[in-house]
Amino acid sequence: METPRVGKLFDLSGKVAIVTGGSRGLGLEMAEGLGEAGAAVVITGRRESFLQEAEAHLRSRGIEVLACQGSVADPAAVAELVRVTRERFGRIDILVNNAGITWGAPTLEHPLEKWQQVLETNVTGAWLLSQAVCRAMVEQGEGGRIINISSYAGLQGTPQAVMPTVGYNTSKAALIGLTRTLAVHMAEHGILVNAICPGFFPTRMTRGILEAAGDQIAAAGVPLGRIGRPGELKGVVVFLASAASSYITGQVIPVDGGMTAW
Repeated sequence: METPRVGKLFDLSGKVAIVTGGSRGLGLEMAEGLGEAGAAVVITGRRESFLQEAEAHLRSRGIEVLACQGSVADPAAVAELVRVTRERFGRIDILVNNAGITWGAPTLEHPLEKWQQVLETNVTGAWLLSQAVCRAMVEQGEGGRIINISSYAGLQGTPQAVMPTVGYNTSKAALIGLTRTLAVHMAEHGILVNAICPGFFPTRMTRGILEAAGDQIAAAGVPLGRIGRPGELKGVVVFLASAASSYITGQVIPVDGGMTAW
């Protein structure tokens, strides 16, 4: 049996991808990567202005894109996102659960309402959309890909002085559990489920931490001695979305410069 050429393995032409939180930062970068590999991309976000800018950016790069405003924690918005995507493109092949929020507070003082808000978006939102998309993929009968964006903070504890984010860290660990469980449950349908755990990248969410302790983190916490650079997640998400990863499911890939290798 002849094996596909490498270029074909990474080709996403004809595929349709949803990227939540795709209007800026790492989500936009991953949407761009999937689009550059040939996929049509649906991006979601809560702020219309960011969505419009992202949609224009992706379209300027020759990517077929649709922007949908809404919160992944809202079941009605999730149902509408799936409906609109299938109505526009006829199918869903790839889901990147990237939408997430955080809240910083000392662990002993962390407000319950903020804990619930973080878990509702980061975990419940990912679950709601994964369930809805998996139903669509099962109906299509051609398998699919779910890629959950966790964090290095979901793999290990973090110093409270740097990341007083117990709710966020817990939510990212929960995403890893969701990844492994869905991978086992969806395997019979050919739906592969994996997770990416980024380390520190320059984003709106990490701006405060990096301004306060970026040099210290890079020097003492990262074997490569630097934080992540723009573009260093593109290849990983395309790999997990493509035929190149057809025998990989239930796995967690840190993209952290070696932070979790200490």
